[in-house]
Amino acid sequence: MTATEELARVHRSIDAVWRIESARLIAALTRIVRDVGIAEELAQDALVAAIEQWPQAGIPDNPGAWLMATAKHRAIDKLRRDALFERNHLELAHELEAALDDVSLNAEAALDDPIGDDLLRLVFTACHPLLSPEARVALTLRLLGGLTTDEIARAFLLPEPTIAQRIVRAKRALADAQVPFEVPRGLELDERLVSVLEVIYLIFNEGYTATAGADWMRPQLCEEALRLGRILVGLTPHEAEVHGLVALMELQASRAYARIGPNGEPVLLLEQNRARWDQLLIRRGLKALERAEKLGGMRGRYTLQAAIAACHARAREADATEWRRIAELYAQLGEVAPSPIVELNRAVAVAMAFGPAAGLGLVDALAGESALKTYHLLPTVRGDLLEKLGRKNEARAEFERAAALTRNARERELLRERAAKLRDQNSAEPGTRG
Repeated sequence: MTATEELARVHRSIDAVWRIESARLIAALTRIVRDVGIAEELAQDALVAAIEQWPQAGIPDNPGAWLMATAKHRAIDKLRRDALFERNHLELAHELEAALDDVSLNAEAALDDPIGDDLLRLVFTACHPLLSPEARVALTLRLLGGLTTDEIARAFLLPEPTIAQRIVRAKRALADAQVPFEVPRGLELDERLVSVLEVIYLIFNEGYTATAGADWMRPQLCEEALRLGRILVGLTPHEAEVHGLVALMELQASRAYARIGPNGEPVLLLEQNRARWDQLLIRRGLKALERAEKLGGMRGRYTLQAAIAACHARAREADATEWRRIAELYAQLGEVAPSPIVELNRAVAVAMAFGPAAGLGLVDALAGESALKTYHLLPTVRGDLLEKLGRKNEARAEFERAAALTRNARERELLRERAAKLRDQNSAEPGTRG
């Protein structure tokens, strides 16, 4: 192996270690300095030290413990150098060193904490309702996912300065509000957990069906959301909706390979080659769903959606799908988490179970919903049902309207192709020309 190849190998190892250890490292430091922004800076300092030293000294036996020990010393040096607090900085540095030694006499033990209290605190801090949903997503991917600002920006097709500004403002807002670094209790825990789950699912959904850009999917975001969900399950094993969310993501992710054609084009659910569905993810998803149901999760929005996804996962062929059961589950979901989008999905299930006319009636009842005014899937679904009913001109107009509303290039292309196909069919029919 050449020197260049060896250097590249070490840098790949550093990147992998950082992705694995950064969240726990930042969490442990935040508990000490009580400021997530300063904690991240200290963790980054330790990363820089690893990049500088490991190529020459070699990768330590326990890279996580090395990073923690280095961050501890950097924390002390930083306090001495910058006098970040109004009190005598040397005194504070000694206090910090004592505190670090007290809570982490063994850095390896601190990082391998099986309870994960610090990490759970960091999850709730990064997803605090004080922050906007966009800021929560960016901060979560930064602190818990270990992604760089550039990686987050590229994943969401946004300028890097925009993401950087969101992250900086989020950390400043948490510091200004003196948000405690703790796991909330009682009713507040339930409310905050809702925010955490929403953030993780937002990340997954953006990866599963990108809202804009040239790609139908962004697999990296799906993988990050799944990783975060699995971490949260380990930290909150008795929360039904956490298992429900993981079940939902596992089952949806199982279709990833079948959702994209050879040229990157979208492949819709009923047209997918189900032999390409990932059976390992399906098994994992069904087990997570079973755990959620045993914990009483069937009145939870994520568990109900996972149960719907399970109906698809269990059907070896599209024709074997239990659409009546899916329609029933969407009706339950509409009671738990009412929204026009849920009703639109129920209309699709009703159409599959009882015919397109039944579904169209439900879709038309949603036409006045302001939340769906610019939602491209409303005309998409309506166009599909009109096409099945033989009303081709109306269907074509709906597909064209949907294409104008979507910001995803792949989806726009698919919708335009469907509209063009209907236009060609109409032109070919007797009595339709000139």
